[in-house]
Amino acid sequence: MLKSILSKGRRLAGLGSLVAALTVTAPVMAQDKDPIVFGGSIPLSGVFAFAGVHLHAGLTDYTSWINSQGGINGHPVKYVMEDTGYEVDRSVAAFKKISGSDAPAVYYGDSTGFMKAISAELNSMGTTLMSGASFATALTDNEQYPYQFIPGPNYSQMFGIILEYIASQGKEGDMPTVAFVYSDTEFGKDPIANGKTMAADLGIKVVEEIVTKPGSVDVSAEVLKLRRVRPDYVVFHGYVLSPINEFMVQMRQMGLDTQFMGTFWSSDKLIIDKMGKDADGYMGVMPYNYYDSDETGPMLDALRAQAEKSDPKAGYRPTGYMQGWFNAMVWTEVIKRTLDAGKELTAENMAASLASIENWDTGGIIGIPVTVRDMSFPVGRIWRVNAEQGRYEPVSDWIHLD
Repeated sequence: MLKSILSKGRRLAGLGSLVAALTVTAPVMAQDKDPIVFGGSIPLSGVFAFAGVHLHAGLTDYTSWINSQGGINGHPVKYVMEDTGYEVDRSVAAFKKISGSDAPAVYYGDSTGFMKAISAELNSMGTTLMSGASFATALTDNEQYPYQFIPGPNYSQMFGIILEYIASQGKEGDMPTVAFVYSDTEFGKDPIANGKTMAADLGIKVVEEIVTKPGSVDVSAEVLKLRRVRPDYVVFHGYVLSPINEFMVQMRQMGLDTQFMGTFWSSDKLIIDKMGKDADGYMGVMPYNYYDSDETGPMLDALRAQAEKSDPKAGYRPTGYMQGWFNAMVWTEVIKRTLDAGKELTAENMAASLASIENWDTGGIIGIPVTVRDMSFPVGRIWRVNAEQGRYEPVSDWIHLD
């Protein structure tokens, strides 16, 4: 069952376990404790560098912040990474190099391809818990990927959140119609079958499915198909920007009043920067508060303060930064729970600590307490572009999938 939880505009009451433990005081770092290593295959170059530089900044800033708070149970944190160029072979080589020299307890993977490719070795090692840039549904298969998790909802869960929002917009029992537009990639196809099942369960009719190549392509024929069925909503997946912008502009030129929605990687300010006023009304599902949102909380405030401290001129931090910071937050919570239980930092023990997370207060990074389900955090909120203000604004409550 899907459950909406009202929290719009609220301040989180009290401090979560991590925030309470680490922000009330800033103890002196214990010099005699070994460092805990955060490792990472980070795409600072290549086709995903636009996000990789911000993921890296989020991980770097969090490491600086946690060390300013005394580390994790007195252990300093060391962040070790290699640029991968978003290439699987380079990512695998980086993992082997860092694992061989620094023995990371946790590791950031730059892609679904890498996280799948390394899974057998990761499982065999039994020393490291991994998360990363991927929200692939497959990675929440506990049998095949027991030591990997998703730092938010997987792509199928994102569709569930989007579809629940769409269902909530039905009037007098008349459900809106929807079309799915996705790229002809593993990324694009990921949530489609599950999305159709969830739509049917909610009574939403999927009136069209369109598959395109990723990137800028001629979509005029596909737009005509959508014109014929006139969906109330189009949900895009498997893109960063193009051809979302081409679909939106052409359909609006035809006078269609379709509303457009997308998943995490197509819901940053890039679409506002590239489309300007034409981006107005575009909606995305986001598991974290935006950096420039009106929301607050002790950890969200700490994030903003650390970001300002590290680079006062940078201004807005994209969603990749928020995702990098949240990854490191979860790692810290998992490591702390494992150490508090008197257990070794093995992959099995840390995976068990992750699975124990229930009603966790993230200090404002996510606007409601969260619970881990199937190695993921199935929570999100629908945000809509206000082009005049140049930002996303919330239009739904936080939605947590059971």
